[in-house]
Amino acid sequence: MRAAWYEKQGPASEVLQLGNLPTPEPEQGEVRVKLSFSGVNPSDTKRRLGFGGQKMAYPAIVPHSDGSGVIDQVGTGVPKNRIGERVWIYCGQWERAHGTAADYISIRENHAIHLPDNIELMSGACLGIPAVTAHRALFSDGPIKGLTVLVTGGAGAVGNYAIQLAKWGGAERVITTCSSPEKENQAKAAGADLVINYKEEDVSAKIMDATDGQGVDRIVEVAFGVNLPSTVALLKDNGIISAYASDIEPTPILPFYPMMQKNCMLRWVFMYKIPEDDFANACNDLNNWLKKSSTHHMVSKIFPLEEIAEAHKFLESGEATGNVIVSIDGEN
Repeated sequence: MRAAWYEKQGPASEVLQLGNLPTPEPEQGEVRVKLSFSGVNPSDTKRRLGFGGQKMAYPAIVPHSDGSGVIDQVGTGVPKNRIGERVWIYCGQWERAHGTAADYISIRENHAIHLPDNIELMSGACLGIPAVTAHRALFSDGPIKGLTVLVTGGAGAVGNYAIQLAKWGGAERVITTCSSPEKENQAKAAGADLVINYKEEDVSAKIMDATDGQGVDRIVEVAFGVNLPSTVALLKDNGIISAYASDIEPTPILPFYPMMQKNCMLRWVFMYKIPEDDFANACNDLNNWLKKSSTHHMVSKIFPLEEIAEAHKFLESGEATGNVIVSIDGEN
Protein backbone atom coordinates (compact mmCIF):
# COMPACT_ATOMS: atom_id res chain seq x y z
CA MET A 1 0.00 0.00 0.00
CA ARG A 2 0.99 3.65 -0.40
CA ALA A 3 1.92 5.33 2.84
CA ALA A 4 3.78 8.30 4.27
CA TRP A 5 6.10 7.82 7.23
CA TYR A 6 9.11 9.16 9.09
CA GLU A 7 12.05 7.34 10.68
CA LYS A 8 13.44 10.26 12.65
CA GLN A 9 12.02 13.41 14.16
CA GLY A 10 12.47 16.80 12.55
CA PRO A 11 11.02 19.29 10.05
CA ALA A 12 8.30 17.88 7.82
CA SER A 13 10.12 18.41 4.53
CA GLU A 14 13.24 16.68 5.88
CA VAL A 15 11.80 13.58 7.54
CA LEU A 16 8.49 12.68 5.88
CA GLN A 17 8.79 10.23 3.02
CA LEU A 18 6.33 8.54 0.69
CA GLY A 19 6.49 4.99 -0.61
CA ASN A 20 5.07 1.51 -0.22
CA LEU A 21 4.61 -0.51 2.95
CA PRO A 22 3.04 -3.94 3.52
CA THR A 23 -0.76 -3.76 3.58
CA PRO A 24 -1.94 -4.60 7.10
CA GLU A 25 -4.23 -7.50 7.94
CA PRO A 26 -6.77 -7.12 10.74
CA GLU A 27 -5.96 -9.06 13.90
CA GLN A 28 -8.43 -10.31 16.49
CA GLY A 29 -10.87 -7.56 17.44
CA GLU A 30 -9.72 -5.29 14.62
CA VAL A 31 -11.14 -3.97 11.38
CA ARG A 32 -9.22 -2.91 8.31
CA VAL A 33 -10.29 0.38 6.78
CA LYS A 34 -9.62 1.47 3.21
CA LEU A 35 -8.95 5.12 3.90
CA SER A 36 -10.28 8.05 1.90
CA PHE A 37 -9.15 10.97 4.06
CA SER A 38 -6.68 11.57 6.88
CA GLY A 39 -6.92 14.46 9.36
CA VAL A 40 -3.80 16.34 10.48
CA ASN A 41 -3.78 17.58 14.09
CA PRO A 42 -1.28 19.55 16.19
CA SER A 43 -0.50 16.39 18.17
CA ASP A 44 0.67 14.76 14.91
CA THR A 45 3.08 17.56 14.04
CA LYS A 46 4.29 17.86 17.64
CA ARG A 47 5.02 14.14 17.80
CA ARG A 48 6.97 14.39 14.55
CA LEU A 49 8.99 17.30 15.96
CA GLY A 50 9.57 15.70 19.38
CA PHE A 51 7.69 18.48 21.19
CA GLY A 52 8.05 18.34 24.95
CA GLY A 53 10.75 15.69 24.80
CA GLN A 54 8.67 13.05 23.00
CA LYS A 55 10.87 10.31 21.58
CA MET A 56 10.46 8.05 18.57
CA ALA A 57 8.37 5.21 19.98
CA TYR A 58 8.81 3.06 16.86
CA PRO A 59 11.49 2.72 14.15
CA ALA A 60 9.08 4.13 11.58
CA ILE A 61 5.83 6.03 12.16
CA VAL A 62 2.94 6.46 9.74
CA PRO A 63 1.42 9.64 11.20
CA HIS A 64 -2.11 10.88 11.96
CA SER A 65 -4.75 9.66 14.36
CA ASP A 66 -7.89 10.84 12.54
CA GLY A 67 -9.34 9.62 9.27
CA SER A 68 -12.30 8.16 7.44
CA GLY A 69 -13.01 5.39 5.00
CA VAL A 70 -14.77 2.08 4.49
CA ILE A 71 -14.17 -1.21 6.34
CA ASP A 72 -13.05 -3.84 3.85
CA GLN A 73 -11.92 -6.65 6.17
CA VAL A 74 -12.58 -7.73 9.76
CA GLY A 75 -10.55 -9.81 12.19
CA THR A 76 -11.81 -12.70 14.29
CA GLY A 77 -14.44 -11.72 16.79
CA VAL A 78 -15.76 -8.83 14.69
CA PRO A 79 -19.16 -9.20 12.97
CA LYS A 80 -18.75 -9.62 9.22
CA ASN A 81 -21.65 -7.26 8.62
CA ARG A 82 -19.27 -4.41 9.41
CA ILE A 83 -17.63 -4.97 6.01
CA GLY A 84 -18.70 -2.09 3.76
CA GLU A 85 -19.44 0.23 6.71
CA ARG A 86 -18.39 3.87 6.43
CA VAL A 87 -16.44 4.93 9.54
CA TRP A 88 -14.58 7.78 11.19
CA ILE A 89 -11.39 6.87 13.04
CA TYR A 90 -10.13 7.89 16.45
CA CYS A 91 -6.64 7.31 17.95
CA GLY A 92 -5.26 5.80 14.76
CA GLN A 93 -1.63 6.43 15.70
CA TRP A 94 -1.88 6.57 19.50
CA GLU A 95 0.51 3.96 20.97
CA ARG A 96 0.71 2.38 17.53
CA ALA A 97 3.23 2.75 14.72
CA HIS A 98 0.77 3.04 11.85
CA GLY A 99 -1.74 5.88 11.60
CA THR A 100 -4.05 7.05 8.85
CA ALA A 101 -1.59 8.56 6.34
CA ALA A 102 -1.82 5.43 4.20
CA ASP A 103 -4.17 3.51 1.92
CA TYR A 104 -5.20 1.19 4.75
CA ILE A 105 -5.22 0.97 8.53
CA SER A 106 -6.04 -1.95 10.81
CA ILE A 107 -7.42 -0.73 14.12
CA ARG A 108 -9.46 -1.83 17.13
CA GLU A 109 -13.07 -2.10 16.05
CA ASN A 110 -14.31 0.36 18.68
CA HIS A 111 -11.96 3.04 17.31
CA ALA A 112 -13.62 2.79 13.89
CA ILE A 113 -16.93 4.52 14.57
CA HIS A 114 -19.95 4.29 12.31
CA LEU A 115 -20.32 7.43 10.17
CA PRO A 116 -23.95 8.49 9.72
CA ASP A 117 -25.18 8.32 6.14
CA ASN A 118 -25.80 12.07 5.97
CA ILE A 119 -22.14 12.93 6.68
CA GLU A 120 -19.53 12.98 3.91
CA LEU A 121 -16.34 10.97 4.33
CA MET A 122 -14.24 14.12 4.22
CA SER A 123 -16.22 15.54 7.15
CA GLY A 124 -15.68 12.26 8.99
CA ALA A 125 -11.93 12.84 8.90
CA CYS A 126 -12.47 16.15 10.74
CA LEU A 127 -14.09 14.56 13.79
CA GLY A 128 -11.73 12.40 15.89
CA ILE A 129 -9.45 14.50 18.06
CA PRO A 130 -11.23 17.88 17.61
CA ALA A 131 -14.81 16.70 18.22
CA VAL A 132 -14.00 14.29 21.05
CA THR A 133 -11.86 16.95 22.75
CA ALA A 134 -14.68 19.49 22.45
CA HIS A 135 -17.20 17.01 23.86
CA ARG A 136 -14.92 16.12 26.77
CA ALA A 137 -14.32 19.78 27.60
CA LEU A 138 -18.02 20.60 27.59
CA PHE A 139 -19.80 17.63 29.12
CA SER A 140 -17.40 15.89 31.51
CA ASP A 141 -18.77 17.79 34.49
CA GLY A 142 -22.48 17.61 33.90
CA PRO A 143 -25.10 19.21 31.67
CA ILE A 144 -24.57 22.69 30.26
CA LYS A 145 -28.22 23.51 29.58
CA GLY A 146 -28.92 27.12 30.51
CA LEU A 147 -25.25 27.98 31.12
CA THR A 148 -23.02 30.63 29.60
CA VAL A 149 -20.00 29.08 27.88
CA LEU A 150 -16.82 30.82 26.69
CA VAL A 151 -14.89 29.07 23.92
CA THR A 152 -11.48 30.62 23.25
CA GLY A 153 -10.31 30.25 19.66
CA GLY A 154 -13.70 29.63 18.09
CA ALA A 155 -12.31 29.27 14.56
CA GLY A 156 -9.97 26.44 15.48
CA ALA A 157 -10.93 22.82 14.84
CA VAL A 158 -11.71 22.10 18.51
CA GLY A 159 -13.20 25.52 19.19
CA ASN A 160 -15.58 25.41 16.26
CA TYR A 161 -16.92 22.01 17.30
CA ALA A 162 -17.18 23.25 20.89
CA ILE A 163 -19.43 26.12 19.77
CA GLN A 164 -21.70 23.76 17.85
CA LEU A 165 -21.84 21.16 20.60
CA ALA A 166 -22.48 23.79 23.28
CA LYS A 167 -25.51 25.01 21.35
CA TRP A 168 -26.65 21.40 20.82
CA GLY A 169 -26.22 20.79 24.54
CA GLY A 170 -28.56 23.64 25.44
CA ALA A 171 -26.13 26.38 26.53
CA GLU A 172 -28.04 29.64 26.95
CA ARG A 173 -25.22 31.70 25.49
CA VAL A 174 -21.98 30.77 23.72
CA ILE A 175 -19.27 33.43 23.59
CA THR A 176 -16.08 32.97 21.61
CA THR A 177 -12.87 34.78 20.70
CA CYS A 178 -11.17 35.03 17.29
CA SER A 179 -8.37 37.01 15.69
CA SER A 180 -9.70 38.10 12.27
CA PRO A 181 -12.92 38.92 10.40
CA GLU A 182 -12.67 35.63 8.47
CA LYS A 183 -12.45 33.67 11.70
CA GLU A 184 -15.29 35.70 13.18
CA ASN A 185 -17.47 34.58 10.27
CA GLN A 186 -16.53 30.94 10.88
CA ALA A 187 -17.45 31.23 14.55
CA LYS A 188 -20.77 32.89 13.74
CA ALA A 189 -21.55 30.14 11.22
CA ALA A 190 -21.01 27.61 14.01
CA GLY A 191 -23.67 29.35 16.08
CA ALA A 192 -21.77 31.60 18.50
CA ASP A 193 -23.99 34.22 20.13
CA LEU A 194 -21.14 36.70 20.65
CA VAL A 195 -17.82 36.76 18.78
CA ILE A 196 -15.01 38.98 20.10
CA ASN A 197 -11.90 39.86 18.07
CA TYR A 198 -9.25 39.65 20.78
CA LYS A 199 -6.76 41.64 18.70
CA GLU A 200 -9.04 44.64 18.44
CA GLU A 201 -11.37 44.50 21.44
CA ASP A 202 -11.11 44.23 25.22
CA VAL A 203 -12.28 40.65 25.73
CA SER A 204 -12.88 40.90 29.46
CA ALA A 205 -14.84 44.13 29.19
CA LYS A 206 -16.99 42.82 26.35
CA ILE A 207 -17.82 39.60 28.21
CA MET A 208 -18.60 41.30 31.50
CA ASP A 209 -20.81 43.78 29.71
CA ALA A 210 -22.62 41.00 27.80
CA THR A 211 -23.21 39.02 30.99
CA ASP A 212 -24.27 42.00 33.15
CA GLY A 213 -21.09 41.62 35.18
CA GLN A 214 -21.77 37.97 36.04
CA GLY A 215 -19.12 36.26 33.91
CA VAL A 216 -19.29 32.74 32.48
CA ASP A 217 -20.04 29.27 33.84
CA ARG A 218 -17.68 27.22 31.69
CA ILE A 219 -14.56 27.96 29.68
CA VAL A 220 -13.18 25.76 26.89
CA GLU A 221 -9.57 26.92 26.80
CA VAL A 222 -7.05 26.62 23.94
CA ALA A 223 -4.39 28.97 25.39
CA PHE A 224 -4.51 28.20 29.08
CA GLY A 225 -1.31 29.85 30.32
CA VAL A 226 -1.45 33.12 28.47
CA ASN A 227 -5.19 33.57 29.10
CA LEU A 228 -5.15 32.48 32.74
CA PRO A 229 -5.40 35.89 34.45
CA SER A 230 -8.40 36.97 32.38
CA THR A 231 -10.18 33.60 32.36
CA VAL A 232 -10.06 33.33 36.14
CA ALA A 233 -11.46 36.85 36.44
CA LEU A 234 -14.26 36.02 34.00
CA LEU A 235 -15.25 32.76 35.66
CA LYS A 236 -18.26 32.63 37.96
CA ASP A 237 -18.01 31.09 41.41
CA ASN A 238 -18.01 27.28 41.10
CA GLY A 239 -17.22 27.58 37.40
CA ILE A 240 -15.08 25.19 35.35
CA ILE A 241 -12.10 25.77 33.08
CA SER A 242 -11.48 22.87 30.67
CA ALA A 243 -8.01 23.31 29.18
CA TYR A 244 -6.74 21.31 26.22
CA ALA A 245 -3.72 23.38 25.08
CA SER A 246 -1.19 25.92 26.37
CA ASP A 247 1.41 26.26 23.62
CA ILE A 248 2.28 29.93 24.13
CA GLU A 249 2.87 29.54 27.87
CA PRO A 250 3.44 25.82 28.51
CA THR A 251 4.49 26.20 32.16
CA PRO A 252 2.05 28.69 33.69
CA ILE A 253 1.96 29.62 37.37
CA LEU A 254 -1.48 29.09 38.88
CA PRO A 255 -3.02 31.98 40.84
CA PHE A 256 -3.98 29.76 43.75
CA TYR A 257 -6.03 32.11 45.92
CA PRO A 258 -8.09 33.73 43.13
CA MET A 259 -8.96 30.24 41.88
CA MET A 260 -9.56 28.82 45.35
CA GLN A 261 -11.79 31.73 46.36
CA LYS A 262 -13.99 31.05 43.33
CA ASN A 263 -14.14 27.37 44.30
CA CYS A 264 -13.57 26.67 40.63
CA MET A 265 -12.56 23.45 38.93
CA LEU A 266 -9.67 23.05 36.49
CA ARG A 267 -10.12 20.10 34.15
CA TRP A 268 -7.27 18.88 31.98
CA VAL A 269 -8.41 17.48 28.64
CA PHE A 270 -6.02 14.99 27.06
CA MET A 271 -8.27 13.11 24.69
CA TYR A 272 -5.91 10.16 24.12
CA LYS A 273 -6.43 9.04 27.71
CA ILE A 274 -10.17 9.52 28.07
CA PRO A 275 -11.60 6.46 29.88
CA GLU A 276 -13.12 3.96 27.46
CA ASP A 277 -16.66 4.35 28.84
CA ASP A 278 -16.44 8.13 28.50
CA PHE A 279 -15.08 7.77 24.99
CA ALA A 280 -17.98 5.47 24.04
CA ASN A 281 -20.46 7.97 25.48
CA ALA A 282 -18.78 10.79 23.56
CA CYS A 283 -18.99 8.87 20.28
CA ASN A 284 -22.65 8.07 20.91
CA ASP A 285 -23.42 11.73 21.61
CA LEU A 286 -21.43 12.87 18.59
CA ASN A 287 -23.25 10.52 16.24
CA ASN A 288 -26.61 11.62 17.63
CA TRP A 289 -25.57 15.21 17.03
CA LEU A 290 -24.42 14.37 13.49
CA LYS A 291 -27.69 12.62 12.66
CA LYS A 292 -30.06 15.17 14.12
CA SER A 293 -28.38 18.54 13.62
CA SER A 294 -27.18 20.75 10.80
CA THR A 295 -23.46 20.32 11.45
CA HIS A 296 -20.58 22.41 10.16
CA HIS A 297 -17.17 20.82 9.45
CA MET A 298 -14.47 23.38 8.81
CA VAL A 299 -11.91 22.29 6.22
CA SER A 300 -9.14 24.82 5.75
CA LYS A 301 -7.26 23.04 2.98
CA ILE A 302 -6.96 19.61 1.35
CA PHE A 303 -3.61 18.14 0.28
CA PRO A 304 -2.91 14.95 -1.69
CA LEU A 305 -0.93 12.29 0.16
CA GLU A 306 2.07 13.16 -2.01
CA GLU A 307 2.08 16.63 -0.39
CA ILE A 308 1.81 15.52 3.22
CA ALA A 309 4.87 17.57 4.21
CA GLU A 310 3.12 20.70 2.89
CA ALA A 311 0.03 19.77 4.91
CA HIS A 312 2.12 19.58 8.10
CA LYS A 313 3.84 22.86 7.34
CA PHE A 314 0.53 24.57 6.65
CA LEU A 315 -0.88 23.45 9.98
CA GLU A 316 2.27 24.58 11.78
CA SER A 317 2.13 28.00 10.09
CA GLY A 318 -0.93 29.00 12.10
CA GLU A 319 -2.74 30.03 8.92
CA ALA A 320 -5.24 27.16 8.99
CA THR A 321 -8.81 28.00 9.88
CA GLY A 322 -10.27 24.66 10.84
CA ASN A 323 -9.10 21.22 9.78
CA VAL A 324 -6.21 20.30 7.51
CA ILE A 325 -7.03 17.20 5.49
CA VAL A 326 -4.92 14.80 3.43
CA SER A 327 -6.76 13.08 0.61
CA ILE A 328 -5.68 9.45 0.38
CA ASP A 329 -7.69 8.34 -2.65
CA GLY A 330 -7.38 11.59 -4.59
CA GLU A 331 -10.93 12.76 -3.92
CA ASN A 332 -11.81 16.28 -2.83
